[in-house]
Amino acid sequence: MNDSNVTPMISMTHVQKHYGDLHVLQDITIEIPRGQVVVVLGPSGSGKSTLCRTINRLEPIDSGEIRIEGELLPAEGKDLARLRSDVGMVFQSFNLFAHKTILQNVTMGPTKVRKVSSADAEKHALELLDRVGVTKQKDKYPAQLSGGQQQRVAIARSLAMDPKVILFDEPTSALDPEMVSEVLDVMVSLAREGMTMVVVTHEMGFARKAADRIIFMADGAIVEDTDPESFFTAPKSERARDFLSKILGH
Repeated sequence: MNDSNVTPMISMTHVQKHYGDLHVLQDITIEIPRGQVVVVLGPSGSGKSTLCRTINRLEPIDSGEIRIEGELLPAEGKDLARLRSDVGMVFQSFNLFAHKTILQNVTMGPTKVRKVSSADAEKHALELLDRVGVTKQKDKYPAQLSGGQQQRVAIARSLAMDPKVILFDEPTSALDPEMVSEVLDVMVSLAREGMTMVVVTHEMGFARKAADRIIFMADGAIVEDTDPESFFTAPKSERARDFLSKILGH
């Protein structure tokens, strides 16, 4: 497994997670290769977000192993902070620092965590803001931006850390419908550039267009793990058929 071509970017082995009596992750074992875009689908309460949040230990696990590029995810401390800085995260709520400008929001991680010089961090931040289409907003504060703009800034902030993988936990669910596509467009372009991504979403169009792989969850377990075409045209399980008929039937 030493060859970097075969070490998966993310591997989860026999991961278990409970909230009290609720078994939210049931013996999850998956490998995600470098550059793969994995979309996690499933009904509410199926464990999708929990799965996503365990990958950078925002949620601790009860048992099992999670590795990033072969390195075991530590429970806490400096090693966790270092590994976590390689794993970007974009949340439902944008989690930007309200009292800092957009540019400051994007430069903060690289200067504080990666010890990049202010000048280099700013140069890179401006490139990223341009890439996500919000350069003109660089001196504004988050509250002055639309939800879609804030989420694009959150993606730029994640990219500024030069992560190996980015996790997206329902990144468009808090947005007005007309803002969803501007965020998904940025995500599609990232996918095409080869960023390793794990995306929990209800956006079926994005799942069909950008995913290399669909993981469908129900009741804390992985029910299907397949390519988008197979999943959307010929789901194997009753749970997936039921889910798709409800989602696509509207």
